[in-house]
Amino acid sequence: MSDSTKICGLIGIATKAGKIVAGTDACIEEMQKGKVKLVLVAEDASERTKKTFEEEAKKYQITIYTILSIEELSKAMGKVNKAVIGIKDIGFSKKMISIINGGEVIG
Repeated sequence: MSDSTKICGLIGIATKAGKIVAGTDACIEEMQKGKVKLVLVAEDASERTKKTFEEEAKKYQITIYTILSIEELSKAMGKVNKAVIGIKDIGFSKKMISIINGGEVIG
């Protein structure tokens, strides 16, 4: 199982558990409230979106990764056209970070 498949699976589970916030405005709002633990930005998101979230993540000291495509992120959540998602649960965040960084957590 590839790392992107594992990440998509975790996104799906986290979505069903209500631990995901999707979309630019919603993510920024939840980041400002201190509820987002990890931000995932699609690789094919606009440069403006990437820059905005890099700045916001730095401001609020939130880990951010540019990973997967808009289609992959959206499909994993069962939504369409979502370039940015915020993970609100520390457990899901740690698992995803571990997988992204090459560590094996599940599988």
